[in-house]
Amino acid sequence: MSNTQNTDIEITTDAARIDAEAAHAFLTTSYWSPGIPLDVVQRAIANSLCVAARSGGAQVGFARLVTDRATFAYLADVHVLADYRGRGIAHRMLEALFGHVDVQGLRRLMLVTRDAHALYRGFGFTAASAPERIMERVTRNAYAGSIVGSINRVEESS
Repeated sequence: MSNTQNTDIEITTDAARIDAEAAHAFLTTSYWSPGIPLDVVQRAIANSLCVAARSGGAQVGFARLVTDRATFAYLADVHVLADYRGRGIAHRMLEALFGHVDVQGLRRLMLVTRDAHALYRGFGFTAASAPERIMERVTRNAYAGSIVGSINRVEESS
């Protein structure tokens, strides 16, 4: 597990030190996963290689790699709380993730971003070399009404 100290910020990939509730608190208000349920965040964390930035016992940053740890990884949910931005924390978290022994030699790493292109270019990411080959299936507002949707499905099956 990777732990790095720098002033008051600790970077860790120790799964036992990842705070799913703190990640959820940010992600539920993010542009990419508004309203995401806590149980979905917990499952995503359990099935990913994660990194957290911690300060004074609190989680102030988070990122995860969805990966088979052999050939492919998808970078997701990268964030740093507003009061901690501009200090290189996201860069340090990505260094820890990309330096992790389990993701060495991967053939492809992918991500989607609206506003952090410069950060990711620093790690060798570029626009897709063959965008005509890339396809996606996006469910807009995937978490909107998730509780109501669950209740309706239960009632219909009764």
